[in-house]
Amino acid sequence: MACRISELVLGCHDPEVLARFWCEVLDFVVLDREGNDCIEIGPREGFGGPQPTIILSRRDEPEPGKSRLHIDVNPTDRDQDAELERLLKLGARPADIGQTGEEQWHVLADPEGNEFCLLKARLKQL
Repeated sequence: MACRISELVLGCHDPEVLARFWCEVLDFVVLDREGNDCIEIGPREGFGGPQPTIILSRRDEPEPGKSRLHIDVNPTDRDQDAELERLLKLGARPADIGQTGEEQWHVLADPEGNEFCLLKARLKQL
């Protein structure tokens, strides 16, 4: 048996704000809390399913350098343009990381500036 990604950990200044944002973006719920410093969000079915959970961990100081981890999201019930509009209304903003404009995805930043990409919807592969 191989390993699977079970959680993604994202350091942030305000776990509550990012938990609300990412729960809305992904239709996740809060699964667990450790005081005000750590919130785990994930699918309604809970931990251990096919999707990883996200742990939002308070960091008072930004970590030096650019994060090597980002999240890619795919719309599940609408096209990319409609999802882009929804994400922008939730508080995402466009991020420039040197794109050419020819990409088939959008680079966005969450309310704390963490970059993520909105990809086109993909069909499930068997």
